[in-house]
Amino acid sequence: MRKFTAVLLTSLLISAVPVTLAWVPTPAPDQADPIAITNAIIHVGDGTVINNGVLAFDKGVITYVGTDANRSEFFNHQLINLQGLHIYPGFILPNTSLGLLEVANLRATNDVTETGDINASVRSAIAYNTDSELIPTFRFNGILTAGVTPEGGMISGRSSVFKLDGWNWEDSLLKADAAMHMTWPARTVRQRNDTTGVFENRDNPDYASMVQMLNRLFQDARTYNGTPLNLNLQAMQSLFSGESKLFIHANDARDMIASVQFARSYGVPELVVVGGRDALKVKDLLVAESVAVIYESVHALPAQEWFDVDEQFKVPFQLHESGILVGIGGGETALDSQRNLPFFAGTAAGYGLDRETALSMITRHNAEILGVDDRVGTLETGKDATFFISSGDALDMRTNQLQEAFIQGRLIDLFGNQQALYQRFYQRYSNLPME
Repeated sequence: MRKFTAVLLTSLLISAVPVTLAWVPTPAPDQADPIAITNAIIHVGDGTVINNGVLAFDKGVITYVGTDANRSEFFNHQLINLQGLHIYPGFILPNTSLGLLEVANLRATNDVTETGDINASVRSAIAYNTDSELIPTFRFNGILTAGVTPEGGMISGRSSVFKLDGWNWEDSLLKADAAMHMTWPARTVRQRNDTTGVFENRDNPDYASMVQMLNRLFQDARTYNGTPLNLNLQAMQSLFSGESKLFIHANDARDMIASVQFARSYGVPELVVVGGRDALKVKDLLVAESVAVIYESVHALPAQEWFDVDEQFKVPFQLHESGILVGIGGGETALDSQRNLPFFAGTAAGYGLDRETALSMITRHNAEILGVDDRVGTLETGKDATFFISSGDALDMRTNQLQEAFIQGRLIDLFGNQQALYQRFYQRYSNLPME
């Protein structure tokens, strides 16, 4: 009897696990049959909109985008009539710690920051956690691809691009080691005045030595011949060949000027500014040097108290008009807020950008910046069938209601922990009288 009781209690505990643990959907199986979706409003991602459009894909690759629903090859396709719903390319989050950070104050779930100033050999690829409970919350807002980035020090390491579905990091990997990340040293530091007790901005006493450290690193890396083995110098080699881009994290105008000129002096060909709060002040330099910008301050407060409250909303349009390749990111917001990426673009669309150009900034432009535009970012023949179906405008939080989503043709499960909690409490409280 005692043994039976123990078994019964164990089975009850096991059956209770799904209730207490978060819901992480099972990765989707490969596409089995060719599919043709008809009568859709297709937002290609390059500014084009196709009404009454047809999108066909097979084995995870787009085979047709247009308006002809009567093509002979569709006879063996599964046909889906959307009746005027919208199709969008999957949104791309270009700079995030998703999959590296779960709970910030639990060290065992925090694999985003390494100690030390120089960590060029660090790779986000091998640390990415496909079982992160945050990933489903990004997917049901349409974010299906992400540039996962390590943090810490002046040289943080190499980011990789992942599709947000897979059993492990190898399954999810779209492009390995796409960029090296450098945070330019701050010229000023915020310190408390011992006399007044008020925090003040003061010159950084370590600024010159930090810049000198970067100079030594780049000098050594450019002349490194492979011996003796140095993993940091070895990892830096891809910068000079253009195989990897250098992502410069900087917001201050002076820091952007100094960092771009620094990188160019060592012959680094591919540069991207991440953050870019003051990018308008140095737009001429960015245009002349063909430097792209991942703008991450759309929903941030203005840098100065005398600026208009909507100052940051206008910047993507102004940078775009200047001829700069602009992508919108959310890396400077809290991780759990970065799923609002489409609504950052929606805000920018209300301040100068037309909606399709704003859409391009979180699809095509981000794909180009990350170097994966041959696979994702637009809905074109030969590219991955990574897209979603929405009942309304995907840049508006009121109407961005995903019906289905596909990653490389695989129909992914959009049901996650938040939906489970919604259903749980809706059933409990929906019939109660309003007070």
